[in-house]
Amino acid sequence: MCDKLPYCNPRLDSCLTTIISKINKLTSLKTIASCCGHGKYAMSIVVKDKDGEFFELISKTRLVKRKRNYYKKDDFGFYYIPELRPQ
Repeated sequence: MCDKLPYCNPRLDSCLTTIISKINKLTSLKTIASCCGHGKYAMSIVVKDKDGEFFELISKTRLVKRKRNYYKKDDFGFYYIPELRPQ
């Protein structure tokens, strides 16, 4: 687990650099966003496939296309994807 980055920080969580690099080099997927979860949520990687569909790669959950962020911030400042968060 790596340190939580400040709000809207465009850098990649350090623990995900290798996997994101491999996804970008070895697949036709385009990585859109990612978060390691910082011990509170599961790791997530938002990708766009060749057909323009958006989904979270690990869970294979389809996501509704959004203009901005796929993540929401919880009351403690941690980010999660609403479609993946248990109700």
